[in-house]
Amino acid sequence: MAGIIRRHRKAIGSTWRRLNSAQQALLVLVYLRKGETYTELGAGFGISIATAWRYVEETVALLRARAVTLDRALRQATRNGLHYLVLDGMLIPTDRVHADRPYYSAKHRMHGMNVQVIASPDGTIIWTSGSLPGSIHDLTAARIWGILRALAQAGVLTLADKGYQGAEGPVATPYKGRNKPASQKAANRSHARLRGPGERANAQLKSWRILRKLRCCPHKAGQLCKAIAVLQNYELTRG
Repeated sequence: MAGIIRRHRKAIGSTWRRLNSAQQALLVLVYLRKGETYTELGAGFGISIATAWRYVEETVALLRARAVTLDRALRQATRNGLHYLVLDGMLIPTDRVHADRPYYSAKHRMHGMNVQVIASPDGTIIWTSGSLPGSIHDLTAARIWGILRALAQAGVLTLADKGYQGAEGPVATPYKGRNKPASQKAANRSHARLRGPGERANAQLKSWRILRKLRCCPHKAGQLCKAIAVLQNYELTRG
């Protein structure tokens, strides 16, 4: 991250700042990992609240710009020989009040933003979408972001939960209903066993505390997820 910031400063001709590139990178990591407020960041790094906000906004934008597009992510997954992918929705809680009904998710019984995540079978994050109000259903969100169309064009088998039933293309979901025959129950168990590791991608994103409850504009949820996915995947490749 420090290298990205250093190159950006050189490109825009920024000769001097209160924090050097490494310190700015550390500040942003503290913000994302620990969910510190701008007031706490300013006090900890000896800068103003406005400067802390500006550093975070700048760095998140630089990281987000390095996130791959959906089509490119699916092409890379095909080249890597992945036999299937896992599609799952994630709700990022916000501090919205009860009056903000578009942000209220009846499924999770809280206000938040819906973000779609595509992962590999082992839980590696392949791609994350932008954010939509939490009241929007996962299947609707997948259609809005063009995920189903892109998966159909790529021809990649994708496992998803019951919230995506009715999806066209190569999206496989569990059987619904009671008193299912033994064959359908066995198929659901196999489906859950294959899908489970891939859904760890959401847990990896939520390990960054900023996503546990947003205190900023709700529509920044998708931007933060993309920036964090870039850092998360870099951490995995370096490890």
